Amino acid sequence: VFSPAFCVIAQGSKEVMLGECRYRYDPWNYLLGSVELPVVGQIIEASKECPYLGLRLNLEPALVTSVMIETNLSSLPSEADVKAMDVSPLDADLLDAVVRLVRLVKASTDFRILAPLVIREIVYRLLMGKQGGRLRYITTLGGNTPRMAKAIELLRQNYDKPLRIENIAQELKMSVSGFHHHFKTVTAMSPLQFQKQLRLQEARRLMLAEDVDAASAGYRVGYDDASHFSREYKRFFGSPPQRDVTSLRRMANTSTAPGS
Repeated sequence: VFSPAFCVIAQGSKEVMLGECRYRYDPWNYLLGSVELPVVGQIIEASKECPYLGLRLNLEPALVTSVMIETNLSSLPSEADVKAMDVSPLDADLLDAVVRLVRLVKASTDFRILAPLVIREIVYRLLMGKQGGRLRYITTLGGNTPRMAKAIELLRQNYDKPLRIENIAQELKMSVSGFHHHFKTVTAMSPLQFQKQLRLQEARRLMLAEDVDAASAGYRVGYDDASHFSREYKRFFGSPPQRDVTSLRRMANTSTAPGS
């Protein structure tokens, strides 16, 4: 699950899939996400000679709010929707701040003192850039996106239970149709699709990390029918559960083998 974050790449490229949308970024473009999302990521360019190198900076709502207040930036209209993820060009000022942050990693004392200041500058640069409107929506200063963030949290907490759209809409003080519309605008998928992806990603994690068999993993994430789970899994990940997990383990073993 992708939480609110700023992602930048020094070497290589990566593609993130959210519903039917694909976002590719590289050393010239950064990725920004404003709410927690069930995404699938894939490194597109990397090699032994030029490995993938990237930085992810989690974005705290309190910090974003603080910078907004200090710079007199207001929230966007409450009726506006902003999709939760996008890619934009990395400008020189933002790149400079990122480079300075990375250089601080090797100096523990300097990092402790200076890193918070540089991170604050990065947040400022993001707010003033092309994705500033998106970043404003991780704050509590209004708009529908914070309400969608609450909906996402409710779905995450109850992903293995039957979906009750009416209950979530009531919790958010929204109509069912209004909730559907705003949720899809922000997340690029319906609440049902969102829950399905949460279930499938958790099932994959259970099989990989806890060595749970496919039928048990499906049951634990809310599927009553093993064949239904297998069909949904194949549709989302491209292979049946057992074949997918076997392939992932084989790739992991190959990448960690001596001389690889």
